[in-house]
Amino acid sequence: MESKQKEAIFRLFDEKPSSGLGFLDFPDDNSLPPPPPPPCREVLSSEVSSNVQYTVEPVNFGGLTLFKGRVSTEEVFSLANSDLVPGKYEGGLKLWEGSLDLITALSSEMQDGKLSFSGKRVLELGCGHGLPGIFACLKGAAAVHFQDFNAEVLQCLTIPNVTANIEKNTEHLAAPHAEVDPTKTETRFFSGDWGEVHQLLSPVFTSEDDEAKCCGYDVILMAETVYSISTLPNLYKLIKKCISIPSGVVYMAAKKHYFGVGGGSRRFLSLVEKDGTMASSLVAEVADGSSNVREVWKLHIK
Repeated sequence: MESKQKEAIFRLFDEKPSSGLGFLDFPDDNSLPPPPPPPCREVLSSEVSSNVQYTVEPVNFGGLTLFKGRVSTEEVFSLANSDLVPGKYEGGLKLWEGSLDLITALSSEMQDGKLSFSGKRVLELGCGHGLPGIFACLKGAAAVHFQDFNAEVLQCLTIPNVTANIEKNTEHLAAPHAEVDPTKTETRFFSGDWGEVHQLLSPVFTSEDDEAKCCGYDVILMAETVYSISTLPNLYKLIKKCISIPSGVVYMAAKKHYFGVGGGSRRFLSLVEKDGTMASSLVAEVADGSSNVREVWKLHIK
């Protein structure tokens, strides 16, 4: 109990009167460093937790209905639902609005003929609920790999979400006139820190010699992953190790700035621009007054 009280807890949403923007708030005492990250590992579909109550509800995107689960953060991590503990729990049980922005942008890109998931290898980083990756499954991706910091998030939420969506959409999508069968998509799940998880992800580039052997991921998806400045370098390095060269693309949904934390889409893009390997273009901007300005960006190898 005593050690638990010493953990540095971030509040995802300030319960005190504020601007109403709902950003991460840091504690006053940052003297304690975060604990080392959990070990990286592949989480099997059979490892779904049976000890946590999981309920599901629909989310509508035009003519497509996805299903998102709901589990208790307190039940999974023994934390209040609004807590984020660096190095222990990174907010994966919450459905962030950037995930919904990303799916809307992906659908628009497909309608405009700028994107196809058919036969593609897809990676969703910091997946949480995994809805963007699930969207790719339902649109004909050959493989979708889901990565999250916490194995518990994958076991209690991501894997059940993938299963629920495939089961609930299979009857409609597998009809004779349907173009895709989501049950044929390869789905795999990986947990761990971005600085180390490349050792498990398949395929990745570990050296120049391996580039001729590995095809990389055709599409990398990520939503609300760039809020912490300290994690941005490892995130960008991981993307470069995983992306298919030269035709791979990255779709990133994020807030323009995460006040009080320092990260944001523009901070990440400055890192990309300084490196010079990838180019970026704005796909969508959302300024609905409910939060800070949100953006969806597309990145590709120059």
